[in-house]
Amino acid sequence: MKDQHLSLHTDKYQINMIYAHWKLNRHEQVRVFDAYFRHLPFDNGYAVFAGLERIIHYINNLRFSEDDIAYLRQQPERYDEGFLEELRNFKFSGTIFSVEEGEIVFPNQPIIRVEARIFEAQLIETALLNFMNYQTLIATKASRVIQSSPNDQFFEFGTRRAQEADAAIWGARAAYIVGFAGTSNVESGKRFGIPAIGTHAHSWVMDFDSEIDAFRAYAEVFPDLTVLLVDTYDTLKSGVPNAIKVAKELEEKGHKLKGIRLDSGDLAYLSKKARGMLDEAGLEYVSIIASNDLNEHVIVDLKVQGAKINSWGVGTQLITAADQPSLGGVYKLVARKEDGEYKPVIKISGNPEKVTTPGLKDVYRIVSKQTNKAIGDYIAFTDENVKEASQLKMFHPVHTFMEKTVKDFNAQEVLKPIFKKGIQVYQLPSLEQVRQFHKSQLSLFWEEYQRKLNPEQYPVVLSENVWNVKMELLSKHKLS
Repeated sequence: MKDQHLSLHTDKYQINMIYAHWKLNRHEQVRVFDAYFRHLPFDNGYAVFAGLERIIHYINNLRFSEDDIAYLRQQPERYDEGFLEELRNFKFSGTIFSVEEGEIVFPNQPIIRVEARIFEAQLIETALLNFMNYQTLIATKASRVIQSSPNDQFFEFGTRRAQEADAAIWGARAAYIVGFAGTSNVESGKRFGIPAIGTHAHSWVMDFDSEIDAFRAYAEVFPDLTVLLVDTYDTLKSGVPNAIKVAKELEEKGHKLKGIRLDSGDLAYLSKKARGMLDEAGLEYVSIIASNDLNEHVIVDLKVQGAKINSWGVGTQLITAADQPSLGGVYKLVARKEDGEYKPVIKISGNPEKVTTPGLKDVYRIVSKQTNKAIGDYIAFTDENVKEASQLKMFHPVHTFMEKTVKDFNAQEVLKPIFKKGIQVYQLPSLEQVRQFHKSQLSLFWEEYQRKLNPEQYPVVLSENVWNVKMELLSKHKLS
C-alpha cells in the first residue's frame, strides 16, 4: 500500500461528517483532537509509541486523485460537486504535536494532538489511529519479549503469519525500534535499513539425498553466514552431529559455523544437549538459535529450565500480537476554537474510563534531579508554565486524596511539534537514532514499572486547573 494512495484509507462516516460540515458551512472551524489509549496492552507497565514516521508520510502525501473523486461521485450520498472540488484541492494545513517514536507512553495521556479545521481533523482520524494502534502494539509486545531475556539477541520472523504485507513490513520496523537485532522481511530491510537475516527451511534439507549433503551444500554457498536447521529428521542423532561435521570442515577452510537452529521439540532439553555436544567438539563459538511459536512467556520458562539458547526468532506471537491483537487507541474532540479562544469540551459516558479530559493540553515527564528517574507524567493546559514551577501538586485523577508535592525536578515536554500550519517542522531521525532514544527513555523508569508480571502503576496526573475544568464540565452536563 503506497502512502500517496491513502486518501480513502478512512471510514465512510468520516467522509460523511466532513461533507455535512461543508454543507453547513462549518468546515473551516478549528477543532482540537487528542489521540490516546485507555488501557495498557498485555497488562504491561508501559507502552512504546511507534507509527509517527508513517503518519508523517501519510499527511505529506494526502491528496485526492481523480480516481478517488470519481469513486466518491458514485456513492449513494450523492455528494455535491462543490464538495468534490474541495477534496480535489485538499492539502493538510493544520498543526500536529506528537510524542516521538520510541517514547514510553501510558494510558489516558495525549500521544498525538491535532489542531486543524474540522474538515481536516476529522478526515485523518482513521489512518492516524490505524498506524498508531498497530505499530505501538507491536513495539510494546517486542519490548516485552526483549525484557524476557535482555542479554540475548532477538530476530523478527513473522512475515508469513502477519495480517498482510503492510503489517509485516511496519511490524518489523516497530520491533527493531525497541531492540530486535534484525528481521526476516527483506522489504523491511531494504526500506528501513534493518539487518535482513535468514537461514534455510526444512525443504532445503529434504531436497537433498541426505542431511549432511544439504548442510555441506549450504555451507559451500554461505561459508561465513551458515546457520543450520538441525531438526528435520532427528536433532540429536542426526542434525547436531552433521552440523558438527560441517563446522569442522569449515574450520579447515578458514571459516566458522555461525549457529544451529532449533525449531521443534523440547527446546530446553535439546538446547542443553546440543550445547554439550558442540562444546565437547570445541565449538563453543557456535550459537544456538530457537524459533517455534515463541513469546515472552515461553522464553522466560525456557530460561528457568536452563535452556542454552542465546538467539531467538520470534514470529507469529509477535507480529500478530496474539494475546491482544488491538491497542484500542481513540481520537477524541477536546476543544473548539471560538472567537480566537479554545473552548474545552467533554464527552461523558456511563463507563468512567470513557470520560474524556477537556482542553488544549501538554504532557510533561516529571524527572527527579536526584535520581534521574521519572516520578510521573503531568498533564496541563498549554498556557500553564510547568517547566518554571518550583513545585507541583500531583494527585490521583480519581482517588484525589492520594497526593504528593514534588520539588527539585525537571519537567520534560513529551509532545513535540510535527506540523505547523501544514508544514512539517520535525526532522525525522534515523532508525538508529530512534533506537537510541528509546533506550534513553526506558532508562528513566524504575524496574518496578518495567516488570512483565504485576508491574507498578506509573502515575499519570492532571494539573489542578485541568482537573477543575473537567469537574466543572462534568457537573454542567451531568444528567439528572
